[in-house]
Amino acid sequence: MKIDTELTEPVDIQKYRIIYGDTDLAGVVYYGNYMRFLELGRTEYMRNIIKMPYALFEDEGLRFPVAEVYTRYISPALYDDLIFIHTCIHEFTRKTIKFNYAIAREGDNKKIINASTLHVAVDISGKATSFPEKLLNEMKSIFANL
Repeated sequence: MKIDTELTEPVDIQKYRIIYGDTDLAGVVYYGNYMRFLELGRTEYMRNIIKMPYALFEDEGLRFPVAEVYTRYISPALYDDLIFIHTCIHEFTRKTIKFNYAIAREGDNKKIINASTLHVAVDISGKATSFPEKLLNEMKSIFANL
């Protein structure tokens, strides 16, 4: 099954230097740590592109847990590499939002991973709910082409 991880504008780019604690004994980034990099990408995407940080929704009792994750590991990241985390929204509905990511290394611009995460809006009790109208309206204005 082919998973679409194409990046569409607007794209937010964050840079991150791999620290020793991100790596395993071989000096390669431990695969689970990429989930932290994806979280960094989408958190800053919400802050920089949508102009609504996650904390704003948490204060209103909303959460956006990951329902699905896809990661295609292409090349390893190593200790002290400077990586660029490219993040975009691929699609959204009243209750879900899908982010796409590409992580590349500085210098050789070697792609490290392609990934996507699907999130569901839930209330404080964990019950699925709709995104707030304010968020939906902002996203519709930004992503009129989706």
